[in-house]
Amino acid sequence: MAPPVIDFRHADDPRDVVHRAVQALAEGKLVAFPTETVYGLAASALSESAVARLSQLKERPDDQPLTLAVKSAEDALDYVPALSSVAARLARRCWPGPITIVLKDDHPDSLVKQLPALSRAAVSAQGTIGLRVPAHQLLLAVLRLTAGPIVLTSANRPGQTEPTTAQEVVQAFGDDVDLVIDDGPAKFGQPSTVVQVEGNQLTILRPGVINDATLKRLTSMMVLFVCTGNTCRSPMAELLMQKRVADRLQCDVRELEDRGFMIMSAGVAAMMGGQASNEAVEVLKEMNLDLSQHESQPLGDRLVRFADHIFTMTRGHREAILSQWPDAEPRIRLICRDNCDVSDPIGGPLEFYRRCAAQIDEQLAGWMSEFDFTAIPDPIETGDQGNPGNPGEPGE
Repeated sequence: MAPPVIDFRHADDPRDVVHRAVQALAEGKLVAFPTETVYGLAASALSESAVARLSQLKERPDDQPLTLAVKSAEDALDYVPALSSVAARLARRCWPGPITIVLKDDHPDSLVKQLPALSRAAVSAQGTIGLRVPAHQLLLAVLRLTAGPIVLTSANRPGQTEPTTAQEVVQAFGDDVDLVIDDGPAKFGQPSTVVQVEGNQLTILRPGVINDATLKRLTSMMVLFVCTGNTCRSPMAELLMQKRVADRLQCDVRELEDRGFMIMSAGVAAMMGGQASNEAVEVLKEMNLDLSQHESQPLGDRLVRFADHIFTMTRGHREAILSQWPDAEPRIRLICRDNCDVSDPIGGPLEFYRRCAAQIDEQLAGWMSEFDFTAIPDPIETGDQGNPGNPGEPGE
């Protein structure tokens, strides 16, 4: 017998579908959801009977934990209150998104300890917990309305491929699933990437949507300098900082990304693809730095979200960023430690640019002494795909 299937794409009121799914989970039922990767099978983490059914259907050994789906990176902190720099970057940059992050479950304040005993055992059998924030509007809406987190795994039986359509879920489980929500083929059609993070070491437990090269960029420390037009002050700061960091790491500037360090610049009112001012190029040339290939870019959501440190040239730039991205406040600093502004040299003589570059470089020297170079990620490793302690196929 086939389970009830709701076509989310043609629902008269999408909110009604959300409420039906929330109610089903609250009643201890199993619900198959679309995600951006593959279709997933979910149970409320507060329902021991539902989690037991889910584990039985998946035939998961006790030492292969299931994933806990939460509604946001901030919500994840309730379950793993102490994140390393690398883990925090991945959470901020990738969630919602197709990555499952496996972390140690040893914090005394973790809300995992408040889950029912059977649910705790299902998601934290090896002293670790796999967390996921799926990037699908329906599942995120359900997570926001449920009383607790959701235990989530791919909606396939052991040995079968992960389903990318609701019809495949129905064929695999029939009425062993209580409700199936159909939103057409899954966007990516492959599982999430599963990574384990211990300190600054990242190990890929299962390849997925996000490949090794992308993970390397996603775990790199990123420093962002911001001015107005991104044609003189912030580009000069970018290159001056690159030189200082390369000297500190004893490498060539071109090797910084391979060493896990990205240094960029942008402007709050910049156009895309503009050149650096001739005077800025000339001044940095005097310092053996080449700014001639610089292309300006506007500040946007992605840059703000990715940046670990955002340095602004003026208090006005800082306020402009805060007005649009208030959550970034802990990561935004005025480049001048004495709370002074770096004046815009645009339109002035070459000497103005020399003084501006010297002021910026002096301030960077002060920040270098406080920079946490231990937060640079170690090289990415690939784990043993057959390790029974790996979470296997969680969080799709």
